[in-house]
Amino acid sequence: MIVTEQNFSSMRTAMVESQLRTSDVDDPRVIAAMASVPREDYVPAERRAMTYIDRPIPLSGGRALNPPLVVGRLLTEAKVAPGDKVLLIGAATGYSAALLTALGAQVTAVEEEGGPDIAGASLVRGPLNAGAASGAPYDLLFIDGAVAEVPAALVGQLVDGARVVTGVVERGVTRLASGRVVAGVLGLSSVADIEMVVLPGFAAPERFVF
Repeated sequence: MIVTEQNFSSMRTAMVESQLRTSDVDDPRVIAAMASVPREDYVPAERRAMTYIDRPIPLSGGRALNPPLVVGRLLTEAKVAPGDKVLLIGAATGYSAALLTALGAQVTAVEEEGGPDIAGASLVRGPLNAGAASGAPYDLLFIDGAVAEVPAALVGQLVDGARVVTGVVERGVTRLASGRVVAGVLGLSSVADIEMVVLPGFAAPERFVF
């Protein structure tokens, strides 16, 4: 079947109604952004028919796009305000960057070498766990995937009181988490178990056991 723009529009509406509204994505601004930004524009051509499924979409290099619900939950927890300076880790194809921009954020997006240019965002190519110190400090850290640990290098690029949304992975289980930075220390609370993409380069450091 050839998927037309009309088909995509219908699938986007169905995604909002069946995946988002039924699963704690209840911020009207997030709903409006995800209903208007064409996710299909951020999916590789050979996988566009998978655009609105509630599963990760494989990309090259072993990476994948998070399901729409994951992005919606992260955005809901982030409470993005117009003018927020956002550090986006794991920009991938630019979908989350487009949504953050639609919510009025000033986005600095970090992706490994070879990532695509992203309209409306400042793109920094390099290791995900290094962030983008040149644009610091940021009001919000948005990690678009699960990590074993949020590196001190990223926390150090945030303002005092900055919000953080991320996934955490513990013993193979991924969880949505959110928190704040206070006096240079990040406190995170688990929000919900949810299937999400695990980002490379964030293994927890080995600790000595006596």
